[in-house]
Amino acid sequence: MLISEIFYSVQGEGTLVGVPSVFVRTSGCNLRCRWCDTPYASWKPEGTEMSVEELVRAVNAHPTHFVVVTGGEPMVAKEMPLLLQRLREAGKHITIETAGTIAPAGVACDLASISPKLAHSTPDEASAGKAWVEKHERLRLQPEVLRAWCSKYDFQLKFVIASEADVLEVKAVIESIGIEIPPEKVLLMPEGITQEALKARQMLLVDICKREGWRYSPRLHIDLFGNKRGT
Repeated sequence: MLISEIFYSVQGEGTLVGVPSVFVRTSGCNLRCRWCDTPYASWKPEGTEMSVEELVRAVNAHPTHFVVVTGGEPMVAKEMPLLLQRLREAGKHITIETAGTIAPAGVACDLASISPKLAHSTPDEASAGKAWVEKHERLRLQPEVLRAWCSKYDFQLKFVIASEADVLEVKAVIESIGIEIPPEKVLLMPEGITQEALKARQMLLVDICKREGWRYSPRLHIDLFGNKRGT
């Protein structure tokens, strides 16, 4: 399995923000988000080949039972079901960070952290090429896959928000899933990779959350470390 990085830090986003966790970042992605903050694991995948056994040993070297499997898109890795099963056998709490474009197929998971991609994620043709633009648009939203994740696991739906105009799209995505989604499981995060960019949008998101009953999610790792690898 191609692994971009493994590191021990505190969770920066979502309902487990602040919890010390081991992050296993796979390399490779089936999307090409315009604002991707980990291009080394998606646009230009890089990393080291590691076996499932090596990964479990690396995770066990840290004093926590919380593990976040992220990417790129971790569900594209062929050995991912086996890794997740081994982590479950090791007694780990498993969070999977996914865009929700690949069905779970019964993998071991305690928290599905799903980030459906809105229209503003689509890259421009000049940077990604026509084929990737078309593929991204075709794959980025798949209601039946989102429904499978939300029906079978504890979940959170994390949306990257750039402006007030995104709210209607978020509502449309939630509606398309076709099952009841508790509003507190809908998390809004400001788009941006600097403290300045995040602060410029945070009060807008707080106001939206107060109006809709959704949850505001900070990006704690940006506040603590900046946009750096291994944090």
